[in-house]
Amino acid sequence: MSGWIITIIVCFLAGMGAGLGTGFAGMSAAAVITPMLVTFLGMPAYEAVGIALASDVLASAVSAYTYGKNKNLDIKNGLIMMVSVLVFTVVGSYVSKLVPNSAMGGFSVCMTFLLGIKFIVKPVMTTKEKMESVSPRKRVIQSIVCGVLIGFICGFIGAGGGMMMLLILTSVLGYELKTAVGTSVFIMTFTALTGAVSHMVMGGMPDIPVLILCIVFTLIWARVAAVFANKASPKTLNRATGVVLAVLGLGIMIVNFVK
Repeated sequence: MSGWIITIIVCFLAGMGAGLGTGFAGMSAAAVITPMLVTFLGMPAYEAVGIALASDVLASAVSAYTYGKNKNLDIKNGLIMMVSVLVFTVVGSYVSKLVPNSAMGGFSVCMTFLLGIKFIVKPVMTTKEKMESVSPRKRVIQSIVCGVLIGFICGFIGAGGGMMMLLILTSVLGYELKTAVGTSVFIMTFTALTGAVSHMVMGGMPDIPVLILCIVFTLIWARVAAVFANKASPKTLNRATGVVLAVLGLGIMIVNFVK
């Protein structure tokens, strides 16, 4: 099989996994695309991360637009949390340089798999009415504190932002699942853009054909997943999100084992 066909197949599978993860669960494309490009195309990790982050930008943006159009997005608290996440990601990154970071990749993968099982076994059935009963002042304080926590952990271990946000938005802040995913992809649009630009400024432009293929495939599948998610019932969405996360988590473990 020619190199070009292999490249297209790998990019398609990576984009499909990343797009479904983004559209259903606000998952970072880096968790799927990076190990696929490194393992099957032999790409340097830094370049693969840059491509994954660039793929995340449009996929998260189109997902956020779809969730927002269906009134499943909390922009105000999303912006507050985003500022906290961005600031403390930098703090976490600085601190991580002072300690060995051998656990970097494993945490995100295990978390993806376990969160998937959690959504299947114990679905999030919070209603919008219950979610909106929390006072605005309390929600702002919660958003800042949780943003600090998410940012620091992501900066410290280098991964898991989307998963951390989904877990905290649903379990700690009491968000209804669709609003949690919508708010998560909204934040991920800006964090991915920041990461992609900094990667390309510091490391130069990545492989352009692979970049374009990954962006296109991730965007298509993220749109498909987001449209389905916004039409699905809470029970169906919990199951679909759980299955997607569990399969992706298991798949990434296998890819890492092959590597």
